[in-house]
Amino acid sequence: MKSLLSLIQKHKQGQATGIYSVCSAHPLVIEAALKQAAKDKQLVLIEATSNQVNQFGGYTGMTPKDFTERVFKLADQLSFPVKNIVLGGDHLGPNCWQNLSAEDAMKLSEQMVHDYVTAGFKKIHLDCSMPCADDTTPLSEDIMAERAAKLCLAAEQAFQAIDGEAPVYVIGTEVPTPGGALESLDEGVEVTKPEEAITTLNAHHQAFSDFGLGYVWPRVIGLVVQPGVEFDHHSIHHYQRQAAKPLGKMIEKQPYLVFEAHSTDYQNPAAYQQLVEDHFAILKVGPALTFALREALFGLDRAEKEWLGTHHASHLRETIEQIMHEQPDYWRSHYLSKGHQQFLDCNYSLSDRIRYYWTHPDVQAAQQALFEHLTANPLPVTLLSQYLPNQAKAITQQLIDNTPADIVIHKIMEVTNVYSNACYVNNVASKETI
Repeated sequence: MKSLLSLIQKHKQGQATGIYSVCSAHPLVIEAALKQAAKDKQLVLIEATSNQVNQFGGYTGMTPKDFTERVFKLADQLSFPVKNIVLGGDHLGPNCWQNLSAEDAMKLSEQMVHDYVTAGFKKIHLDCSMPCADDTTPLSEDIMAERAAKLCLAAEQAFQAIDGEAPVYVIGTEVPTPGGALESLDEGVEVTKPEEAITTLNAHHQAFSDFGLGYVWPRVIGLVVQPGVEFDHHSIHHYQRQAAKPLGKMIEKQPYLVFEAHSTDYQNPAAYQQLVEDHFAILKVGPALTFALREALFGLDRAEKEWLGTHHASHLRETIEQIMHEQPDYWRSHYLSKGHQQFLDCNYSLSDRIRYYWTHPDVQAAQQALFEHLTANPLPVTLLSQYLPNQAKAITQQLIDNTPADIVIHKIMEVTNVYSNACYVNNVASKETI
């Protein structure tokens, strides 16, 4: 993946440049990411997670091939060049099959990695940090590295059967819980120690060599560590760069590697710039984007009721709340609260488990009705300003059209713009047209 390798090389040469990774399957989030990249004249990195997209469809119902086709179709509609899109697979490993034996889970993981690579995914996060049903815990670094090497071998074998550029890889065992912490952050977040990161690197390097994959090592571009950023349901642990300085010194000695930082959503704008400067050059984001999506849709839902009346409204919010109540599997193990607090968690948690429900047919039908109503009867900006004031201003300034899709995408791009500024704005070289 020459474009991504080139970006990493620029960073290793001293340029404070990075890239943010949009981990979402929602079409409006993907469209916002593409529009942000077009505005910036930059690559766009869009990732699918193993539980979102896999050979069985994941919770989105999409296989890797389906996901690729969705992204490329959106790009074609927006006249965005496909060559500037990098697709990534996140947490590819036994994550979805931890209830199975290690042998069975790894077989399924190898097939999943194969399918991702043949579908055109070029950035592969090999994550075997989670134990399977018959594992002794905690897993040793050697076992996790050996499993990652097996998946890398499956990826390389898949790549040999297709045309195009070779994939790049991200490794690491200090992987935060996908989608945010399950425990309280009251006691803070422990930053990965440099010696722990070195142990992980050495174990993976040895395992790759043992599997005849030594030639792949220059394409291992990222190491996942914990830089001290995290969020739980209603609080954020912000980046403290002093605590992460030893990690930065350690990675400077590695010729090909930068850090990939997960759970970086909701940080302050200055923190993102510091993270990139401190060699956390790949910023994994996602929940903050669907959080903004949800804010926009809930705002439109409320404004629609006032504008058209309750009897003529789409009732999107009530629909998704009912579906979440009837089908709690995606949030029940995350929100252990009761009563009103559970209601608040389901609707407003930073971990945004509500994102799992936008693909439900009833929810999609309600959203479509909302969009049709407000396209046929555009909201007056005075009413819209009550719930989405920035988008109302953008309409009055003729920056966007008064359509529900444009309003939602503008809201999401308030977030992507922060990421963009951190990765590109202070670096003249990175602003060159691709």
